[in-house]
Amino acid sequence: MPFPEIRLRRLRRTESLRALVRETSLDPGDLIYPLFICPGEGVRNPISSMPGVFNLSIDQAVREAEEASSLGIGGLLLFGLPDSKDEKATGAWDDNGIVQRALRALKQNSAAKKLVLMADVCLCEYTSHGHCGVVLQSGDTYEIDNDPSLELLAKTAASLARAGADIVAPSDMMDGRVAAIRRALDADDNTNTPILSYASKFASAFYGPFREAADSAPQFGDRRSYQMDGANLREAMREIELDLVEGADMILMKPAMPYLDVVHAARERFGVPIGAYQVSGEYSMLHAAFEKGWLERDRTMLESLVGIRRAGADFIVTYFAKDAAKLL
Repeated sequence: MPFPEIRLRRLRRTESLRALVRETSLDPGDLIYPLFICPGEGVRNPISSMPGVFNLSIDQAVREAEEASSLGIGGLLLFGLPDSKDEKATGAWDDNGIVQRALRALKQNSAAKKLVLMADVCLCEYTSHGHCGVVLQSGDTYEIDNDPSLELLAKTAASLARAGADIVAPSDMMDGRVAAIRRALDADDNTNTPILSYASKFASAFYGPFREAADSAPQFGDRRSYQMDGANLREAMREIELDLVEGADMILMKPAMPYLDVVHAARERFGVPIGAYQVSGEYSMLHAAFEKGWLERDRTMLESLVGIRRAGADFIVTYFAKDAAKLL
């Protein structure tokens, strides 16, 4: 029957009614909090383009993890700022590297070890040139050499798993990296370590603030020859399918808000756990609007996260994790 017999507003009259029929839920356990780990002790350096986000020494990262655990947050995603960089990203796969040391410290903390500890697997923070793989350069021309990069990525994943990572998360977008990592993990007796593949990571303008946070900006060129073209949805589905065939256990979409159609298409097509990364630019642009008074902070923050969940993400990597968990 049409109006006036049918009135959809009947179920919107009170908060209790709205809660009863709400289709999408958001809980602290759905949130993953990224941390940027740097050398030193007692270090808590603010990142100018990301209000409320810091480069943290390991002792400070443990304190953040304790708070995240107390808030019921699902886990952490760890990035490292090494003591030094070189062309082979030695700090990424060094068993005494910055993230490896952080993982061991977190696993020794009773509160922190309740969290799922995810370790980003990439080379860009550790290479002197800032690219995500081995660079072949001749004069003014260069190429990211895919196959030699796989060996370094596999060594990195194996080292992180040995240090205590519950999940390794390759974000480099080299072809074949998931299979190489799976072989390395299995050969190292870490058959139970899952791989969360950044299966469709787009070459996005929304990563700008992250490059300050992780000190990972390319020293020349850009990453468009290996990260995905933002115009391509069908190609994203091919990337995901190939990563799953190679052995990925979970997939991650990046960025989130400008690519909700990709999240939704993946959810409709693949029956695996799916995450979405609300990246630095998304976080920073919302904060800029909060500071101007143009958007209401709490409502906007939660609405952005609910929208990502509604599109199909099972979990969300977000710098809002602590603030959102406190509200929830």
